[in-house]
Amino acid sequence: MAAATVGAGSVTADFSDLRGIKKQLLDVAERSRERGLQHSGKWASELAFALDPLPLNELSPAPVLTEEDARDLDAYTLAKSYFDLKEYDRAAYFLRGCKSQKAYFLYMYSRYLSGEKKKDDETVDSLGPLEKGQVKNEVLRELRVELSKKHKARELDGFGLYLYGVVLRKLDLVKEAIDVFVEATHVLPLHWGAWLELCNLITDKEMLKFLSLPDTWMKEFFLAHIYTELQLIEEALQKYQSLIDAGFSKSTYIISQIAVAYHNIRDIDKALSIFNELRKQDPYRIENMDTFSNLLYVRSMKPELSYLAHNLCEIDKYRVETCCVIGNYYSLRSQHEKAALYFQRALKLNPRYLGAWTLMGHEYMEMKNTSAAIQAYRHAIEVNKRDYRAWYGLGQTYEILKMPFYCLYYYRRAHQLRPNDSRMLVALGECYEKLNQLVEAKKCYWRAYAVGDVEKMALVKLAKLHEQMNESEQAAQCYIKYIQDIYSCGEIVEHLEVSTAFRYLAQYYVKCKLWDEASACAQKCCAFNDTREEGKALLRQILQLRNQGETSSTEIATPFFLPSSLSANNTPTRRVSPLNLSNITP
Repeated sequence: MAAATVGAGSVTADFSDLRGIKKQLLDVAERSRERGLQHSGKWASELAFALDPLPLNELSPAPVLTEEDARDLDAYTLAKSYFDLKEYDRAAYFLRGCKSQKAYFLYMYSRYLSGEKKKDDETVDSLGPLEKGQVKNEVLRELRVELSKKHKARELDGFGLYLYGVVLRKLDLVKEAIDVFVEATHVLPLHWGAWLELCNLITDKEMLKFLSLPDTWMKEFFLAHIYTELQLIEEALQKYQSLIDAGFSKSTYIISQIAVAYHNIRDIDKALSIFNELRKQDPYRIENMDTFSNLLYVRSMKPELSYLAHNLCEIDKYRVETCCVIGNYYSLRSQHEKAALYFQRALKLNPRYLGAWTLMGHEYMEMKNTSAAIQAYRHAIEVNKRDYRAWYGLGQTYEILKMPFYCLYYYRRAHQLRPNDSRMLVALGECYEKLNQLVEAKKCYWRAYAVGDVEKMALVKLAKLHEQMNESEQAAQCYIKYIQDIYSCGEIVEHLEVSTAFRYLAQYYVKCKLWDEASACAQKCCAFNDTREEGKALLRQILQLRNQGETSSTEIATPFFLPSSLSANNTPTRRVSPLNLSNITP
């Protein structure tokens, strides 16, 4: 099998026969439902719904039963009715000895789900959600032995391989699980569950390159999904756009994934707009609504978040997403105990729900319960090692505990997952500063500015670092860049550090005997309450020095001028040359 080419460009798979693709989707949706794989069936059905309806003469006929299917039909029909009512042990009991692929899968899957249900039931009342990960599914080892024999004898179909992979993953046999899931995608490329499980085990793009994947149109959906998960958002958006162009423009799944992608790069306005459009198309949708609520939370949109929480409660109050939305609502109202309670409810419903662990960690941080926050973040990482928010949260908790070496480790991990997120870089820089590794701190702050500083603090921190190291020219340069950025993006100049920047520049220009520039900066200082008196004092000093006949110095060569036209109504606009740290990453 040739290794898959992982490209970010246009779709390479053949999407010319959309009718054929729709038939395949309808077929795999039915086969998934027959085996109790409801989520895979739903995904295929939603995607099929986005394509044009098929005429009657093109609808697939009912599948032909084999002798084994016919022999097991009665037992399968009875067991499936028990399975649908979540009576898993009862379903498995009546499927013992069945030979057909469909009945055998349902037999093994019933046993697996029975073990999972018992594990959850055991913990849901006796232990809090923080200890949930300690209880194991006792059936997994037996299932592994049986499925392993079938696998060696090559008797497993695509669904059987998928279940074998799930069992291996649950036993933390990650390498073997990846191999089995890859095999499952070759045997049954249309089963989305196998692709999704594979996606959850891939940690970086390098790992993805070495996977041997089937060359099928399903691979494009997988690549778009994994790019979103790996924070390769530009590539993910290109893939989704290509899929829309190929004929899936009505797919609510693709629309929701695009919204999640914009959420991941913090393009909040775009993400909110897409989620609002999605709600119009699919008003009873609950998937991804917790992500939507995160955006509303960040924007402090209390009425909208309240409406979303009430709406989801009416649809289904016992869904993890609903609990997370309600938790976010209470968090926005600063009712952190109630918020944590709802995140705990979400985890009782699904202990592997990543978002709830991370959000619960945030709530414990707000309540100053650092030990519980650490536990919650660690559980989030156990569920998904790619969750940068959990690594970042752990860094913050250890920062509060004044353990800089620990928080440096966690901030580094967060930075590896989000190399172009300025918040991670600023946090790293602050950490290095506390450890007195000032050169590393400077690199971090400069890099944070270079990738687009979200909070507009990197340059100020870099300037103060230069100031501390008596590198006055570099400090002045950073303050000028900072002022230019603040004014150019049209923010209200009540930014805390603007006055600090003008004060430093005024003092710097006085030292350089550049009276016009010093006077302009001192006048700016007078506009701020905290530097008004210093600004007036500097203006008097400048006037006095000028009257004494001191001329501008030619001994100190400095390129760091503010424009001569700077007045009370003008702001600096000239760009200055960057420092030499631009290509260095921490």
